[in-house]
Amino acid sequence: MVWVGVIPLGVLAGTWALAGLVRRWLLGRAILDRPVERSSHRIPTPRGGGLAVVPVLAAGWLILAALGQAPAGAALAIGAAIGLALLSWLDDLRNLSVGVRLLGHLAAVAVGLASLPDGSVFQGALPPFLDRVAAALLWVWFVNLFNFMDGIDGITGVETAAIGVGTAMIAGVTGDSGGMALALCATAGAAGFLRWNWHPAKLFLGDVGSVPLGFLLGWLLLDLAIKGLWAPALILPLYYLADATLTLAARVLRGERFWQAHRHHFYQRALGRDGNHAAVASYVLIGDAILVASAALALTFPLPALGLAALTVAALLAALERRARR
Repeated sequence: MVWVGVIPLGVLAGTWALAGLVRRWLLGRAILDRPVERSSHRIPTPRGGGLAVVPVLAAGWLILAALGQAPAGAALAIGAAIGLALLSWLDDLRNLSVGVRLLGHLAAVAVGLASLPDGSVFQGALPPFLDRVAAALLWVWFVNLFNFMDGIDGITGVETAAIGVGTAMIAGVTGDSGGMALALCATAGAAGFLRWNWHPAKLFLGDVGSVPLGFLLGWLLLDLAIKGLWAPALILPLYYLADATLTLAARVLRGERFWQAHRHHFYQRALGRDGNHAAVASYVLIGDAILVASAALALTFPLPALGLAALTVAALLAALERRARR
């Protein structure tokens, strides 16, 4: 059990330190996110912080797996995440086509599904084959929405940390020390990166970070669902799911080219005139804290907890919308 604390602390320190070195390297090679009309930032900022987060997080998971302190499929999941990181780094540098990215995401998810334990994600509501197909589609969507939502300083660090804390808490209560250690590593990596990404950000995550993080968090959440903990698995990422899905649906209904970059997410509009990223990320942090508490409640009272989570997300979206109009 000592490794449950030691390895995440190592991930925290490693991410914090490596991010500074990566930032210096990116600046030296002028790998910068330069502001355009749709940007939420105003000055060129190094993009590629995932080069610090993903390797350190991967090392933490692999060490836990080697020590026998992680679920059996964790090492295979990390292999798929590293493949996604390589593909996404190429995308950061060269803007790969949507088709190439999607094929890579599907391949990683196929490997990820093979690494998960046997069981039903949708609690027996679908035949086994359809259950896996639906889980794959949901996972691909989650990976992409996690990338879409990485649009302002601090928001992805906050979301990753919150999902990690909630998953670790649920795993700890249910006696899954391995799952708890993996989730705490994700939280630690996010916390180490927030040192560099909180407003005003000195370093952006980039696709090389947001895509693999979405994949690994999806793996943790699906693992919970397969173990029967479907309500916490749905509650923890509910804000990201709601903001991204509602925004996509609205853009499709308006006949927009929904696959193109935009600034229509609730959190993006909430920046308003003052451009205060920290204020918006703090809104998300408060909402996520309530979602973590709702996930804990779901262990005993799943339906009331889902109701509380839905009200929380609705209130958060309404607060973001009010801030946008103000």
